[in-house]
Amino acid sequence: MEETKKPKLWARLRQFVSKHRKAVIISSAVFLAICAGGIAAYVLFSKKPVVTEKPKVTKEVVAIVEPVKYYSPLTGILVANEAATKQAVTGIMIENSPEARPQSGLKDSGVVFEAIAEGGITRFLVLYQQEKPQLIGPVRSVRPYYIAWAAAFDASIAHVGGSDEAIAEIRNGNYRDIDQFLNASAYWRSDDRYAPHNVYTSFNNLDALNTSKGYTTSSYTGFTRIDGKTSTTLDATNINITISSVLFNSSYAYDAVTNTYARSQAGEPHMDRELGQISPSVVVALRVDESNTGDYKNHEDVTTVGSGIATIFQNGTATNVTWTKNSKTEQIKFTDAAGADVPLVRGQTWLVAVPNDGGDVTWQ
Repeated sequence: MEETKKPKLWARLRQFVSKHRKAVIISSAVFLAICAGGIAAYVLFSKKPVVTEKPKVTKEVVAIVEPVKYYSPLTGILVANEAATKQAVTGIMIENSPEARPQSGLKDSGVVFEAIAEGGITRFLVLYQQEKPQLIGPVRSVRPYYIAWAAAFDASIAHVGGSDEAIAEIRNGNYRDIDQFLNASAYWRSDDRYAPHNVYTSFNNLDALNTSKGYTTSSYTGFTRIDGKTSTTLDATNINITISSVLFNSSYAYDAVTNTYARSQAGEPHMDRELGQISPSVVVALRVDESNTGDYKNHEDVTTVGSGIATIFQNGTATNVTWTKNSKTEQIKFTDAAGADVPLVRGQTWLVAVPNDGGDVTWQ
């Protein structure tokens, strides 16, 4: 029975296909196209995209090492290396009598202390470290207060004798004494000036003398230093300092281009004989107690240990401060009203000991 039905079914199917051949072909083609499209879509959308990884770039971090900078503890000026910061400091007593002018070696120096030596006549303690002038003078005698200022710089002190008190102090074994009386070969007398205004020396001589005595380095704390820059609010471009009399009173004219103070005394530019007008970067007026010792030469006694008021002139401005020096060997410190340290501009620094009694400092 089953076998009889099957041929009839196939016969009908063949008859239908034969009768509707064209429609069957079209339908079959459409069906196959749909199947092919479905398969293609499946393959396309089911396939995972191929991700090509970019090669990893390793960035090498290179540390930039800033070169170490070294500054002179005397002036705050940039120096070549650490050894330069430890060079021996030498202080030289330079005369300021009218007969000694113009002096040699003043302009090329680091720090200068000016004070009355006797009879209103001022004298300079001039400190050198990197600076090495080969003509310095006239060299004169020392006083106790100059020794106290020099001691804070661990300095040798070049001089020609001194007051009785100064000689007793400097030869007590606590200082580096290179007195001309004991080391004559390091000094000479010029023939273009008369004694006692004609003793000179050089750093060829003094360096050799210091080395022979073992004074080859100095260890000390200098003044705190900062870079200088002309102020936008100038209030001290002309300074006048009364220290004793017209021959020794000084003035300073501020130069904004060089950020320095052109020094004059006795109403004229104060000249270094070889290098021209002296122009420090900083001027400090130290107000000090001063008295006459009463000895036969009218030597002065200046207070160095203790404290007092001072005015710092730098960058074209004036700053009132307190100076403090706690012992002969300790450095002078400058502080403001709040007790904060007041730094000084880098460069040559000129400190004037102005008597509280009779001295004066004005500016505009």
